[in-house]
Amino acid sequence: MTLKTYRIRKPKIVVLGGGTGLPVILKSLRNQGVDITAIVTVADDGGSSGELRDSVTKMTPPGDLRNVLVSLSDMPKLYSDIFQYRFSKDDKFLANHALGNLIIAGMSEMRGSTYEAIQLLSKMMHVDGKVYPSSDEPLVLHAVFKDGTTVAGESKIALDRKTIDHVFVRNHQNEEPKAARKVVSSILEADMIVLGPGSLFTSILPNLMITEIGDALLKTKAETVYICNIMTQKGETEHFTDANHVQVLHQHLKNNFIDTVLVNTEPVPDGYMDYETYDEYLVQVKHDFTALREEGCRVVSTDFLELKDNGVFHDGDKVVEELIRIVYGAKI
Repeated sequence: MTLKTYRIRKPKIVVLGGGTGLPVILKSLRNQGVDITAIVTVADDGGSSGELRDSVTKMTPPGDLRNVLVSLSDMPKLYSDIFQYRFSKDDKFLANHALGNLIIAGMSEMRGSTYEAIQLLSKMMHVDGKVYPSSDEPLVLHAVFKDGTTVAGESKIALDRKTIDHVFVRNHQNEEPKAARKVVSSILEADMIVLGPGSLFTSILPNLMITEIGDALLKTKAETVYICNIMTQKGETEHFTDANHVQVLHQHLKNNFIDTVLVNTEPVPDGYMDYETYDEYLVQVKHDFTALREEGCRVVSTDFLELKDNGVFHDGDKVVEELIRIVYGAKI
């Protein structure tokens, strides 16, 4: 076996997910001399994104895509602030809509495709990398609970705080969705796949439940890395250990496909977390390194913690430092 040296080309890193965790990693990956592709979930049905996907024909939810574009853009701060500006909740018709969401909606309608709109915006915003929606149509996330009941809609899954057995996605015709263009080829050609950080059932798995994407993850020769969440989430991962997160991923694809797990071991100080502002979080994820190794994973456990605004986040720079170390040391 030989080590990858990447003397001829940049290593290709594909990051899959959604929510607030994905942009943190992407922002820190910029300027690292790697070829970045972001694949973003399109199952969000809450807030501004949910309203727009219901209002514009075939519109995929724009919020996560907007945040990813900004994280990879070298636009001046003023321009990104304009793109990210959110109208006041008192503005009636435009209440709580982000300006960037409206721009994506307009361009999606103009081009007849969110995929095409994102490619055009990527050029306009000088995005360092490639950004693809996981599918070029809005998807509905379904959850099946352990008690046999079901619910449809990403924003509804956590409400009853039931234990989730599994999730799946369908398009609005209740059909099996297709992956967007270049998504599958990006995964198959990657040197590293990064999942997370982000909500396990509502940000990461909606991508993997598109059959073409799940199959590609099982076929790719890339090093597949999962960034485990720091906190458990209400109605999703209550009482979960880090190993439980990985077990759920493996159960959904019916295969042990995660090669490496990044686990934060730095404790969150008592009394630091503002649980009113960050009301979806419960307690810090507990560790079960034996069970992780039984899942066939290499475990990297260290301080990945960033404390900010009385909230708990991954430190993007610390995570990316480890990802770069892994991708340059991966064997072929």
